[in-house]
Amino acid sequence: MNRESMAFDVVIVGAGPAGLSAACRLMQQARDAERELAVCVVEKGSEVGAHILSGAVIEPRALNELFPDWRDLGAPLNTAVTEDRIYLLKDADSARRIPKALVPKTMHNDGNYVASLGNLCRWLAERAEALGVEIFPGFAAAEVLYHEDGPLKGSVKGVATGDMGVTASGEQGLNYMPGMELHARYTLFSEGCRGHLGKQLIEKFALDKDVDPQHYGLGIKELWDIDPARHQPGLVVHGAGWPLEGDTNGGFFLYHAEDHQVVVGLIIDLNYRNPWLSPFDEFQRMKHHPLFARTLEGGKRVSYGARAIAKGGFNSLPKMTLPGALLLGCDAGTLNFAKIKGTHTAMKSGMLAAEAVFEALAGGDEGGQELSVFSEKFRHSWLYDELFRSRNFGPALHRFGTVLGSAFNVIDHNLFGGKIPVTLHDRRQDHAELKPAAECQRFPYPKPDGKLSFDKLSSVFLSNTNHEEDQPSHLRLKDAQIPLSTNLPKWAEPAQRYCPAGVYEVIDEAEGRRFQINAQNCVHCKTCDIKDPSQNIRWVVPEGGGGPNYPNM
Repeated sequence: MNRESMAFDVVIVGAGPAGLSAACRLMQQARDAERELAVCVVEKGSEVGAHILSGAVIEPRALNELFPDWRDLGAPLNTAVTEDRIYLLKDADSARRIPKALVPKTMHNDGNYVASLGNLCRWLAERAEALGVEIFPGFAAAEVLYHEDGPLKGSVKGVATGDMGVTASGEQGLNYMPGMELHARYTLFSEGCRGHLGKQLIEKFALDKDVDPQHYGLGIKELWDIDPARHQPGLVVHGAGWPLEGDTNGGFFLYHAEDHQVVVGLIIDLNYRNPWLSPFDEFQRMKHHPLFARTLEGGKRVSYGARAIAKGGFNSLPKMTLPGALLLGCDAGTLNFAKIKGTHTAMKSGMLAAEAVFEALAGGDEGGQELSVFSEKFRHSWLYDELFRSRNFGPALHRFGTVLGSAFNVIDHNLFGGKIPVTLHDRRQDHAELKPAAECQRFPYPKPDGKLSFDKLSSVFLSNTNHEEDQPSHLRLKDAQIPLSTNLPKWAEPAQRYCPAGVYEVIDEAEGRRFQINAQNCVHCKTCDIKDPSQNIRWVVPEGGGGPNYPNM
């Protein structure tokens, strides 16, 4: 394939907090050392922030280091946390508030901010471009390039962006434009949770051979305009319990942001066992609980989105270095689930990567090496210490359940500072947990009322999701027979329910049943790539610019 190429010192895949922080830190060092440095960021979303989805309560620790004057520079952190509340929902009507003394210290949010991570990334992109970084939104990094010969053979050479204008039949359409090869001395992968290329690199270089399997949650979020009389700027509400029952773990959040808006969401651990469970429908019925209804009633839902969360933490961190490249942020799984926060940790991983790469290049390194100096910087950083102290949080909840697991975490963090002399593990993969449908109880989900609860298609509409219809599906089946021959009889084809966007359907026709993939609805949450019990669905990047376009999320 004849593709044009461009050469840079550093190519960064993904304009999220990790990638943009790496870009900014690289150029800050180049400026201070009066050196020329060519850095580019390639982003599959139509614009920076289009695919960014997070709660979010943001801890500014990394931002304080990257831009100490971020307030003067206008960073969009305008709503300081004013109050924390934690609840346990006992049933559909009652809630018990948990005293602060019985809440793990990691869940305290003093000094943090309720904010839109998408807007923060847009601001970071402005800072990066002001420093000289080239940012290419609307171009999906579709392929890892490797050196094919010479002393660097086998090391990462860069990435190739996907072809544009390819039809669903695989032919070149009228608007066809071939992808571009972006060559670099070092390539930083910061695609977010379950990154398409990061997943390939982890497998190819066996980066996870000595760690626990990665674990995931599915986060579903809505943004609401509410009655100003019900708005309490800076109020942060977390909790667990109803509607999740039995061995299904997860938790909810309700954050009061600025401009009379709130964000409400539910995170469900993807190790759940009942294949009849629908995370989307659990979230919709959750909003009818009085704890949420008294805030949302009379309001207007203005946006919707969903995203998988890498929550395995310290015990599931793969090796983050490989020849010619680094794996950063949620691509590696640096989110601290004990805090339900990944922005500051992703940013710090990007900053450490930038320091390791610049140190190598400034020393005359021509690239393609494995940067062991990054591992040393990581091990001696507050990021490593923070993740190590939180290593037991998720495994405790998985092994002991919400109540006993929370009690363990209170003891671990409030009495031992996260250094209790035991390390818990969870070595079962999330997709392997589903029980046969015949052994499980169905859920009688109520119909949405159109006021507090809604259907999937109207929700996807609010995510501004769009893909060109005449393009190859980015949701690939390894075996097209498995959904109906295996998944349907054994698990009632759970893709119909775990997907929060209505992508997968089993359709009854006169000729028989048919498995349908509505790829245009996909919000890029990656849940199908994670939870499919047969591991038959492979998520790859669609044409650049497709997918959701989240405003203020």
